[in-house]
Amino acid sequence: MGREANIDSIRALDERIIKLKRTRNSLLNISARMPPEILGCIFAWSLSRQPSRSLYSPHFNGLPRGSYNFLLVCYHWFEVASRTPELWTFWGSTLQDWKKQQHRSGVAPLELVLDESEIDPGVHFDESLHSAIRTRVMQDAIRQVHLRSDDDEIMTSIIFALTPGDEDAQNANIESIVWENGGVPAVDISNFFARSHLTRLRLLHLFGSFRISSWDCLASRTTHLIGLSLQIDESPQSPIPTTSQLFSILSSNPSLRQLVLSNAALPNDTYGSTLEMPLPNLKLLSLTGEFRPLLGLLRRLILPATLDTMDLTLFEPTMEDISRTLGPYLRDHFRHDVRVPGGLVVSSSFASSSIVTSVDTISTLPTIPASVTVTAVLPIPHAVEQLLINLIALIPGEYIVSFIAHSVSKLPEEAFFMMPNIEALHLSKVELSEGFLQPNPDGPHANAKLLPSLESLCLEDITLNDDNWGHLTTYLVHQTSDNQVVSLKVTGSSPYIPPSVVNEIRELVGEFTITVPGSSNQ
Repeated sequence: MGREANIDSIRALDERIIKLKRTRNSLLNISARMPPEILGCIFAWSLSRQPSRSLYSPHFNGLPRGSYNFLLVCYHWFEVASRTPELWTFWGSTLQDWKKQQHRSGVAPLELVLDESEIDPGVHFDESLHSAIRTRVMQDAIRQVHLRSDDDEIMTSIIFALTPGDEDAQNANIESIVWENGGVPAVDISNFFARSHLTRLRLLHLFGSFRISSWDCLASRTTHLIGLSLQIDESPQSPIPTTSQLFSILSSNPSLRQLVLSNAALPNDTYGSTLEMPLPNLKLLSLTGEFRPLLGLLRRLILPATLDTMDLTLFEPTMEDISRTLGPYLRDHFRHDVRVPGGLVVSSSFASSSIVTSVDTISTLPTIPASVTVTAVLPIPHAVEQLLINLIALIPGEYIVSFIAHSVSKLPEEAFFMMPNIEALHLSKVELSEGFLQPNPDGPHANAKLLPSLESLCLEDITLNDDNWGHLTTYLVHQTSDNQVVSLKVTGSSPYIPPSVVNEIRELVGEFTITVPGSSNQ
């Protein structure tokens, strides 16, 4: 009986194998009958990838491991792929990848990506790679150049290969340049911009240690930038742009939508300047630096009412800076009828200087833009709380629908009652203690909710008071009364949540997500 059963099983397996082979062959026959151009387009579509257009995350999205496994299916597929130039526009993201892929022929523009902070000492940018890139430059067949490396010699060699050889500037079809370098000495990029007329460049991001002899080249060689980010370390060999040079660059690129200036790249002659620069199409502005030059530049920029995001990172501002200088500027700028629900981000870290905590509340603004992001670097938690209240007072609280706070020890009750329409709340480095997110039982709002419109709550990097998760469940009982539905996400380096607590929370919220190491999203 057992022998007959084994024979039947073998026969069933043979029949299944035959069916699978027939299915495979039918698919291969379909692909063989399909025009090679269409099959090639399918291959190209399967490998399609888009660079990140954000100036905060400008790196190129490379190919996942095993992306070219379809070349191994059959000889026909391999032949079609070999004759589809769009498949070979990406050499990989390391010098080792470049060496393997550089000989691939094709007329499609190259997406040149290097994403290595430290280069393997055994890998060199040799003459063959130099020649391959020079050939692409002469053919004007490079679309994007995204380079990130701390090896200044490698970066210098690559940029030299990308630089046209003639003295006269040559047109180049490069659409995106992202260069990040942490090496010392700085990489000289002067000749590249002097000899390249970048008529199609949309995104330029320079971060780290670079030298450029004349910032005027950027104004004359770029005319269609949408995103500009300059975060260059200042050195004696490479002075940062003056206000007039920076404004010349901005003036040459009237379509600019995103502008990021950080640290030493922020012009230091702006405070007494009388120059002004309109930026009618700007959607995102991010400035990081010392308070006085930053505010000096900010006052010179004529920003549109349709600005979506303003991100100001101020190094050690005082309450006087905020209330007497920055506050009036923001009020004057946002006196527009822009009634779009927005958000406020307040972040804090610790510095060495002191700060005055008793100041008058800043008067409110009549309206709010789509999003105002204010990042404050402050020394002590109670000063952060006071600054938070003053920043919120800059904006009509009824227009704030999202709120993110980092490193704030305990959010004051009055801050939330100034923002009654918060729908999304994200708190990081927060302590769960008695009365968490609930009004003072002895205060004027004892029977009210701090967050009557809340729909989504995210808690990151939680610490527990007395190892007690009951403070969170007590709050959720309070918040979800009257059938209010709230989603909860717990993430970061928060403590382990016992299964019993998880089950209790799930009974209270509409959706519960846990991404805490060691916890399971049951």
